[in-house]
Amino acid sequence: MDVDDPSPRVDGGGVDPPRIRRLEESVVNRIAAGEVIQRPSSAVKELVENSLDAGASTVSVTVKDGGLKLIQVSDDGHGIRFEDLPILCERHTTSKLSAYEDLQTIKSMGFRGEALASMTYVGHVTVTTITEGQLHGYRVSYKDGVMENEPKPCAAVKGTQVMVENLFYNMVARRKTLQNSNDDYPKIVDFISRFAVHHINVSFSCRKHGASRADVHSASTSSRLDAIRNVYGASVVRDLVEIEVSDEDAGDAVFKMGGYISNANYVAKKITMILFINDRLVDCTALKRAIEFVYAATLPQASKPFIYMSINLPSEHVDVNIHPTKKEVSLLNQERIIEIIKNAIEEKLRSSNTTRIFQTQAINSSALMPANTQKEKGTEVKMSSGMKSQKTPVSQIVRTDPRNPSGRLHSYWHGQSSNLEMKCDLVSVRNVVRSRRNPKDAGDLSSRHELLTEIDSHCHPGLLEVVKNCTYVGLADDVFALIQHNTHLYLVNIVNVSKELMYQQALCRFGNFNAIQLSEPAPLLDLLLMALKDDELVCDENDEEKLEIAKVNSEILKDNAEMINEYFSIHVDQDGNLIRLPVVLDQYTPDMDRLPEFVLTMGNDVTWDDEKECFRTAAAAIGNFYALHPPILPNPSGSGIQLYKKNKDCMTGGEHVDRTDEDDIDQELLAEAETAWSQREWTIQHVLFPSMQLFLKPPKSMATDGTFVQVASLEKLYKIFERC
Repeated sequence: MDVDDPSPRVDGGGVDPPRIRRLEESVVNRIAAGEVIQRPSSAVKELVENSLDAGASTVSVTVKDGGLKLIQVSDDGHGIRFEDLPILCERHTTSKLSAYEDLQTIKSMGFRGEALASMTYVGHVTVTTITEGQLHGYRVSYKDGVMENEPKPCAAVKGTQVMVENLFYNMVARRKTLQNSNDDYPKIVDFISRFAVHHINVSFSCRKHGASRADVHSASTSSRLDAIRNVYGASVVRDLVEIEVSDEDAGDAVFKMGGYISNANYVAKKITMILFINDRLVDCTALKRAIEFVYAATLPQASKPFIYMSINLPSEHVDVNIHPTKKEVSLLNQERIIEIIKNAIEEKLRSSNTTRIFQTQAINSSALMPANTQKEKGTEVKMSSGMKSQKTPVSQIVRTDPRNPSGRLHSYWHGQSSNLEMKCDLVSVRNVVRSRRNPKDAGDLSSRHELLTEIDSHCHPGLLEVVKNCTYVGLADDVFALIQHNTHLYLVNIVNVSKELMYQQALCRFGNFNAIQLSEPAPLLDLLLMALKDDELVCDENDEEKLEIAKVNSEILKDNAEMINEYFSIHVDQDGNLIRLPVVLDQYTPDMDRLPEFVLTMGNDVTWDDEKECFRTAAAAIGNFYALHPPILPNPSGSGIQLYKKNKDCMTGGEHVDRTDEDDIDQELLAEAETAWSQREWTIQHVLFPSMQLFLKPPKSMATDGTFVQVASLEKLYKIFERC
């Protein structure tokens, strides 16, 4: 075989490994150029950054066919020395640094000396430049990193103009993927817009070749808000609030952040995040995701925020050399910085979003002009013969609809406002978004799918319509709540509805739960003994037998700990301690007074030897535990306050039955009861019913077992009142 023959040699069934050879320099440079200049917008970004590094106060960009035919970037910076022109487009030639250690303190945006060189390997580059004090400028063309001819004297204005023509002319596959010129020009406009917002002391313009009007035109200004207004419009500025964060801990990273974020009035379908770190335009996926989680709780559905953020860090805390196009950087203590910024945004949103502004449409005043006024003016109003006034019968007028809270009982109460009107828990919202973006594979079991199919097949379509479009009215008593659907009023059993909802959610979130971490590990044996003491079925058993039952159930749960942790996020450690419980419904924590009963049910009532029945019974146990049962303490409202008297004998005396002297009442126990019942009422209105409308599929049995009971119909009431 010849030395230069690259084909493998077969000898007696064996194959020689292929020869390793050194690639030609032109091939290496073209491959590297494809990494640095990935698309026309990459070239524009590199050229604009070079202009800013040159101290330009004006940057002008002209683009033809999305940048494939022409990219022209002109600036009024300091220009390029004549003696530097021969090596200008060679790889790794730069004026930004001279030693590797300079990267630790680099402040310029460019530093590798690869951008211009890469452009010459995938396009035709022409540079025109003049430095201060020169009588004329020079123009020179480059190809494959070297000058095609000697620099020619020419007329020029202060600064540098770089023109890139026929980009990717020698990369057929890349050029085919970028044939649609409409794809990249918006990206170029977006880049220039971001630079214009941050560099307010620089004038930017961006236009298509031959166009008389620039798509981006920003003048130098002293106000950041003016720059945002010039680029994105006054409607964006109206809904922005300023945010500043600083952390100057001498023992850790020192950073400052300033910028503007949108409030809850801002509505957009796409997030706009402008992030500069040490004046370098970069992306930070982790920070962007954290901010999206924060806004998920405050913005209207399907709306995204506007973020401008400038972070300043010591140069030695930023690694800028981690990405070919320098679009990403690595920060020292990045997680801590993101957490501080996220908390600051949460605090700012909570303090600024106390009001919402809605744009209204002006009403045509002529349509409201009284009929007699029109007659006085001699105007005759006629209706076509085929049109009749459509008037809704009074008996069918609905006072509320599902989207209007004005029909709820709370609207007519004038007592003290409840302290439980708390803000939405942003942490739970972030967890929900995170869980949806990172699903697990445990939900692929056929038994679980069969149970979900049963839920769908047993769903009552009429009740589903009522649930989806009802309006919450208020609590009728400790167990029932009132809802309104169209012209009908229903009583709903809160316990039954919440139990079914939790059961369905336990199956829907199967293997994909967030977790509630207990403040202290709870020994299973102690919980089981507590439950057995309160269980009427085993009250006749002696303590030894109860202990034996508790040990058996504890061992059952420990033997199945891995399974219930994986599928239901119920974590039991090797020592038999309960560590975590699942989040079945966001923003809701179950009544921990019922935890012993739940543990006993899991150990005693779950069918462990059959997969489908195991999942069904475990989900049923979870549903019963998480259901909104009335609190164990009696309801203190009304005459119930008598149950909290210290002297129980006074309840038997007729003259003292209605007396509620504060000295006779156990105030601590009363406060605990009031908090528990108020918490339950708040949870029913703000957590249970919204979740019920989103997730509940009511089974057919609920139509006959008293869970839903129609108590009034507006049409029938109207007939009764008519007869009266």
